[in-house]
Amino acid sequence: MPFPLGINTYSVRAMRWHDARLLDYAASLKCDAIFLQDSPDPDAQNPAHWPIVKRRAEELGLHLETGGGATLPRTPEQFEERVAYLKGQIRRAAALGSPIVRTLTASDRYALPPGPTEQHIATMVRVLKAVRNEAIDHQVKVAIEVHKELQAWEFVELVKEAGRDFVGIYLDTGNPVFVMEHPLTTVETLGKYALTLHLRDSVVYEHPKGIAVQWVPLGEGTVDFKEIVATAGKLCPHVHIYAKPITGRPPVVIPVWDEAHWKKWFPRARSADFARFVSLAKQGAPYARPMVVEDLQGRATPPEFAEAVQFQQREHLERSLRYARETLGLGRRWRTA
Repeated sequence: MPFPLGINTYSVRAMRWHDARLLDYAASLKCDAIFLQDSPDPDAQNPAHWPIVKRRAEELGLHLETGGGATLPRTPEQFEERVAYLKGQIRRAAALGSPIVRTLTASDRYALPPGPTEQHIATMVRVLKAVRNEAIDHQVKVAIEVHKELQAWEFVELVKEAGRDFVGIYLDTGNPVFVMEHPLTTVETLGKYALTLHLRDSVVYEHPKGIAVQWVPLGEGTVDFKEIVATAGKLCPHVHIYAKPITGRPPVVIPVWDEAHWKKWFPRARSADFARFVSLAKQGAPYARPMVVEDLQGRATPPEFAEAVQFQQREHLERSLRYARETLGLGRRWRTA
C-alpha cells in the first residue's frame, strides 16, 4: 500500500488563501491529506472556526494535520507564556481533528537565545513536559519539526528526554542541509520517531566560501528521494507524506571551512555526518532552471513580482506532486479518481 500523499499549505503561502479555499484546492489535486501550516485565515485561531474546518475536511475526505510555530522561550520570564501558547495549539489541533500538533524550537540557530545547545534542549524538555497532560487529554501528539537549529542526534535527545508517549518528530527533508546534515542521515536517525513526513528538495554544491544550499521543486535537487522514501517505508510506514516545496529564495552559503562557525554553532557536531554532507555537495551543482527569486524572509514581495511568485508557488507545488506520484509512487486517491 503506497503512502498517503498530501500538500503542505505553506508551499502556496503567497496566495493568502483562507482555510476553506486551501481545503478545496487540496481536494481538486486529488490529495489524500492536507497540512495546514501558518494559516493566513483571519479566523485561524478562533475556536468557533475549528469545527467548521474539521467538518469540511471530512466532507472532502482529507486527512488533516496542523500546528503552530516556535515554542522555545527566549528568556525565563517567557516560559509560562510559551507553555500557554503550546497548550492553545494543542486544543486547536484536537478541534480540527489533527492527531498531531506541529511545533519547533526556533527558526534557526541564529534565532536561539544565548547559551549552549544543551541548555536549549533542557528548556524545551521543560516546556514539553508542562503540556503533557493537555496533549494526552486531547489525544494529540506534539510533533517537533526538524528545522535549522539542531542536528538529528540532538532531536533524539530532545524526544527521549521529553517522553515518546506524547512527543515525536515532524520530519522535514529540506531543513537538515542548513545544519550541514545529509537528509538521508536525518531520516535514518529520526524515522522511528516520525509522526509526519514532509518532502522538500535542495541543490547542495561546493562554493568557494563553503557549501551552498537552495530549495528547489521536488525531484530537481541533489537528494535521492527514492532512497528517502524507501527508508521511510521501513522506519515510519504509518505516516502521511506531504509535498512541501519552498522555492523562490536565493542560495545560502554555509561557511563550513570557517573554524569560528564550528565553534559557535556546532561544537558537538559529528565528523562522520559532516563527511556524508560534503560527499552530497560534491555530487551537486547550482540550480539551472528558471526561478523567480523574490520570496525573501523578512521582506515583502514587491508588487511587480507578486503575481509571478504566486504562479511559481502553485506550479512548483503541482510539479512536485507529479514527481511524488509518478516517480516515487506516493498517494492513493489520484489512482482511482
